[in-house]
Amino acid sequence: MGMISEIFGFLFGGGRNVLRDTAEVFIENAEARAKRSVKQRGDAMQQFGKEFVIERKGGFDRIMDGINRVPRPALALGTLALFGAAMVDPLWFAARMQGIALVPEPLWWLLGVIVSFYFGGRHQMKTQDFQRDIAASMARAPQAMANIAALDQMRADTPGVADSGSNAQVSVAAVQPEQNRALEDWQTRQRPATM
Repeated sequence: MGMISEIFGFLFGGGRNVLRDTAEVFIENAEARAKRSVKQRGDAMQQFGKEFVIERKGGFDRIMDGINRVPRPALALGTLALFGAAMVDPLWFAARMQGIALVPEPLWWLLGVIVSFYFGGRHQMKTQDFQRDIAASMARAPQAMANIAALDQMRADTPGVADSGSNAQVSVAAVQPEQNRALEDWQTRQRPATM
């Protein structure tokens, strides 16, 4: 008996399991893999959430955001105004276009770069805002799915929702009318008083 206990003590003693440790060299431990997977997902979601933290903006930031919203409508409305001016006063419009024709080509390149950077930066900012919204929606998705599943189980047409099982008393009670105190009171009031 002492030899068997020594063998079991060697294999399983000291808070370790030689058989499990040896098997884990060849086969991944499913429980440890699940723990690593949960931790990895949690860390990824936490990092993703930190990337898209919405910061409270001060007055200056709000004013600058308002100013940043001006160029696109100004460009669009200005272009429409040029078409209108060309129809209303063609000579005035032609004089202005002659002035634009005198602008040197490097200045046009500079204007193109400035406009490209402005709209490119704005596009990147909007894309990041969109990604932040997607991340927030995805974080709420598991709770929404659980709510939908709970609501589906509450539907009256769900199979077995009113099944009383093998309980005969519940089956009989389901077909017997219950006492309705309000109806009984109403009926007693409706009966003519007998003397």
